[in-house]
Amino acid sequence: MTGETILFVDDEEHLRLAAEQALQLADLPVTCLAQAEKALARISRNFPGILVTDIRMPGMDGIQLMRRALEIDSEFPVILVTGHGDVELAVQCMREGAYDFLEKPYAPSRLVETVRRALDKRRLTLENRALRSQVGGRDAIEARLTGRSAAMVDLRHQIRAIAATEADVLIVGATGTGKEVAARALHRASARGDWPFVHINCAALPEALIESELFGHEAGAFPGATRARYGKFEHARGGTVFLDEIESMPQPMQAKLLHAIQNRAITRLGSNDPVELDVRFVAASKTDLEAEAAAGRFRSDLLYRLNVVTLRVPDLTERREDIPRLFVQLVNEAAARYKRPAPDVPGAVLNAVSARTWPGNVRELRNAADRFALGLDLAIGDGAVGATPVEGRANLSDKVADFERALIAASLTAHGGSLKETYEALGLSRKALYEKMQKYGLDRAAFIETEDAI
Repeated sequence: MTGETILFVDDEEHLRLAAEQALQLADLPVTCLAQAEKALARISRNFPGILVTDIRMPGMDGIQLMRRALEIDSEFPVILVTGHGDVELAVQCMREGAYDFLEKPYAPSRLVETVRRALDKRRLTLENRALRSQVGGRDAIEARLTGRSAAMVDLRHQIRAIAATEADVLIVGATGTGKEVAARALHRASARGDWPFVHINCAALPEALIESELFGHEAGAFPGATRARYGKFEHARGGTVFLDEIESMPQPMQAKLLHAIQNRAITRLGSNDPVELDVRFVAASKTDLEAEAAAGRFRSDLLYRLNVVTLRVPDLTERREDIPRLFVQLVNEAAARYKRPAPDVPGAVLNAVSARTWPGNVRELRNAADRFALGLDLAIGDGAVGATPVEGRANLSDKVADFERALIAASLTAHGGSLKETYEALGLSRKALYEKMQKYGLDRAAFIETEDAI
């Protein structure tokens, strides 16, 4: 972490000199100060370092300094140095937010070990904040469809181009890839964005009631219809109708849907009067509709009406370099949803989630992020954060390449695009890292910029 510094505060000069020598011998940057006020003046929310302070000092003591520092940044690591009689007080301070404490006399190795752990925590805190800042700086489409991979950049390009038109759209992709998210992003970016977005899950509609649900009915149209009712298509007037799992729609209804799309009009059950529709139709399917049409299970004329434009949402395996950033975003969203503080996501966890396949795609990754935000499944071995091992590539060399690419992308994400910190963390030379990034098409700028040049 560039510019990281250990602030060591003690009013006794010989203790400052001893600490300075121990830390410098361990190649750790340290600034020794005799007064708490001088240390406090250096601390900010973005200060890339930690504080080690004696408790007993004239003027502002170590506890006051700790409390003032935590007011500036509640996640700032403060290590307290205490005499034997102050251990209970130090424990109480840890309940207030201190990172750790050292009891005098302490071994230099104990000081170095504690300081290293605190610096690691500070580094990850600032890196996660940088990732959250990047998410917050994006436009509405990128905020919904996160990712710097070529597949996601291309998808956002297409959505921006299509949003300004009135073309009907078919969105295809595997289960859990985010087809509804793409549909909502398209709707919000269009001129219809302030009007209703009506989500219809075709697989969940009872076959006996599907026509009434979509088109509405007049009073007396069937037993139990005591009053007229708008259907979902009319409710969406001015906005977007999203037909999710369109492949599940019964064939008799496919003909009626085709008529509604062609004529932009429907007729309620029990009525002879057509009702004009001002809507855009967006459909989604997890299956190959062309194959379904060829097999006679889906109307080919309806397919041609729906796929004026086709958007494909990629699997996570096709954009593995996006997984670390996406996981951090989902963890932060989960923490906000559960009203909990956003936890740090260690680089080891980012490596673990990047190196695994996610058969359920973003939906499965979101579930893992929820559990992580709740403090569950923190192990990163087998079964880590709810994941399953990488598999599915044809041979060993492909699997190794997948793993290596994911690991480098995760480390670049964790270190905010810093090449030095990345190659040191991975145990590579700078030249080796550069060559591997070229081999796998990884662009350092994609891990440090706040928005795409689109």
